[in-house]
Amino acid sequence: MPLHPAIERVTSRIADRSRRLRGDYLARIDAAREAGPARRELSCGNLAHGFAASGVDKPMLREGAGGNIGIITSYNDMLSAHQPMEHYPTLIRMAARNAGGSAQVAGGVPAMCDGVTQGRTGMELSLFSRDAIAMATAISLSHDMFDAVLCLGVCDKIVPGLLIGALSYGHLPVIFVPAGPMPSGIPNKQKAEVRQRYALGQATRDELLEAEAASYHSPGTCTFYGTANSNQMLMEVMGLHMPGSAFVPPNTPLRDALTVAATEQALRITALGNDYRPIGRTIDEKAIVNAMVGLAATGGSTNHALHLVAMARAAGVLIDWTDLDELSQATPLLARVYPNGSADVNHFEAAGGLGLVINELLDAGLLHGDIACVHGGDLRQQATQPWLDDLSLRWRTAPATSLDENVVRGVAAPFDSEGGLRCLQGNLGRAVVKISAVAPELRRIEAPARIFQSQDALLAAFKAGALDRNEGFAGDFVAVVRGQGPRANGMPELHKLTPTLAALQDRGQRVALLTDGRMSGASGKVLAAIHVTPEAADAGPLAKLRDGDLVRIDGDAGTMEALVDAGAWAAREAVRPALAGNHVGHGRELFAMMRKQVGSAEQGACALFLDENALDEDVLDEDDGMPA
Repeated sequence: MPLHPAIERVTSRIADRSRRLRGDYLARIDAAREAGPARRELSCGNLAHGFAASGVDKPMLREGAGGNIGIITSYNDMLSAHQPMEHYPTLIRMAARNAGGSAQVAGGVPAMCDGVTQGRTGMELSLFSRDAIAMATAISLSHDMFDAVLCLGVCDKIVPGLLIGALSYGHLPVIFVPAGPMPSGIPNKQKAEVRQRYALGQATRDELLEAEAASYHSPGTCTFYGTANSNQMLMEVMGLHMPGSAFVPPNTPLRDALTVAATEQALRITALGNDYRPIGRTIDEKAIVNAMVGLAATGGSTNHALHLVAMARAAGVLIDWTDLDELSQATPLLARVYPNGSADVNHFEAAGGLGLVINELLDAGLLHGDIACVHGGDLRQQATQPWLDDLSLRWRTAPATSLDENVVRGVAAPFDSEGGLRCLQGNLGRAVVKISAVAPELRRIEAPARIFQSQDALLAAFKAGALDRNEGFAGDFVAVVRGQGPRANGMPELHKLTPTLAALQDRGQRVALLTDGRMSGASGKVLAAIHVTPEAADAGPLAKLRDGDLVRIDGDAGTMEALVDAGAWAAREAVRPALAGNHVGHGRELFAMMRKQVGSAEQGACALFLDENALDEDVLDEDDGMPA
């Protein structure tokens, strides 16, 4: 099937935009490739330090004959998604020895959970943890002991951070090894109803805790389709998993077999063999376009409007929200997984899962099938499903048609003609909106602004009855929560607002959220214009809004406007948010450097790269071609 015109057009545009940066990146990784194991170039003292604790693997590491895998792990035993990885290193070392190689835990990276920090001060460290993970990954690989890498990670910032860090060692092959989702708990709709009743004061804390504990109840990834499970989809469509690894449950023989297979494959694709597959070549503009299409087709997390930009940039590829918008409009919505439906990822996998979705998109010319997948085949092979034939790992063709059309469908009869993400723009700046979970009649609002400096201020107003209809207030409003951008306070998620805004909407009020902060990957049925850039802390347009200003947000038309006289708007002074209270305590003082350096939301809210505009200026060092 020839490529869809939009896929071809956007891919070409990205390649042209990225030509200089991508060329510099590829030159660096080509120069970094070693003729043999890099550890052979270490001094005897360096090398002896590197294998001192390696036991039976010492001879292999000393002689430098076989491949050595560096394991980067996000294991901790507090978080359900990462707890199953406790014993992965032991399994990987055994598999590597059996394949004639070796493996070492190169380092660990932090793994924090937005589900635990949601609405708490710790959430202000959340997005920056991605960049800390990237740096920790690079530090872990700095010893020059490794020929390939296995990245063990699942959740929100962990996978993007691991990928950004791994791409700084783009000459090494890298395979991502997930843990899989926990079994299904109580229905997501039931959980959401309890949350909403609690927000209205109609459910007790004990009732709420019981519902939450019945939803998040065992080892494995949370089963809704938020950022964590969107991460796993991205790894599949970009070819960084062994085929079909994303949603295999933890602590099962099949999951262990896939981990062993990833180890064996990592040793096959090093520069020491005949099928060298460095990650810097796998992640190119085609793989990034696949990621954006996959995100749209499955109604994935809005957080990837940030993460994908940063991940692409790490590979020398430049994308923006216009690219994401155009691809989303060309891509049909093929999945309904909570919060875009009632099913969870286990139901999605049972109905045909990513194998079905990838095949449908390939058949429609909506994905690049010729990317350099880590498993050695093309994207069509990525769409196969793993199974155990006695003790042998095999792959079979994914279902050709959906086994539950309430959960997943083909291109011929999608849930919607376009994907779930749109770019908004107007005199309020640029933003992202996820419309796949919002009813068509609720995708447009024109209502007065109610200004809040934090989500707690909005919740306090709700509890005080200040958001209820009364004689002077019709009840419809746009909740503007500003001072929540990356430079302001690290861009926390504002998911704590979801039950409250949903409750207002359910009782007949027209409401929407407008913010320079993030919404969760689980953002749901309330219209939410998020990631607004420029942010209020940079004197962006949100800082000009006043209580009562009429605001129009139109998700279908892709616009957001303050309906204020143009002359008056231009003359109005921006009121920067008061942020002193957000910069110290709870570790926040350690991230001052990141708040100062971080790029805008549309640049990925990343503190690791120079502004791309600098590349057009005379700031290149002639010796290495890198920004000075």
